[in-house]
Amino acid sequence: MKVGVVSDTHNNLKNCNKIVELFNEASVDRVIHTGDITQAKTLEVFSRLQAPMWGVYGNNDVGERDSLAAAAARFDFQIIDPPMKLVWAERQLVVVHDPLELQMVQLEEFDVVLHGHTHRQVISYEGDRLTFNPGECAGHMAGFNAIGILDLAEMTTDILNF
Repeated sequence: MKVGVVSDTHNNLKNCNKIVELFNEASVDRVIHTGDITQAKTLEVFSRLQAPMWGVYGNNDVGERDSLAAAAARFDFQIIDPPMKLVWAERQLVVVHDPLELQMVQLEEFDVVLHGHTHRQVISYEGDRLTFNPGECAGHMAGFNAIGILDLAEMTTDILNF
């Protein structure tokens, strides 16, 4: 199973359109947004994904929660407060926005830890557990924006810069 991972879009609609294009071209099976969507317009753009989307709210989503929740319901996206716990392809995943939110979970229970917030790429393994943050994707400098693709069968990641 290929999972598209995106974080901290901060309502950069131009980049969100590119992200949709990249995930659709990669034929991801599912998409996870690790928070800081910031406006419902972003979810309208993500409604063109050819895969379903899950996600968590980030610290910059606080003032927009009602509109984000309404848009998520309209597009059948699953967006909740972190931590989000998922079981996909026999892997245990946990999704948070801020890595400090990982204090709310027992990390040893999970195969994959996904987070955002820092705008910095993280690909690290501790034993068999993968921690992944694809990094910045709301910036304005072409070539420095990034999203990720997580292969749950192989437990590998790819970074797509744009």
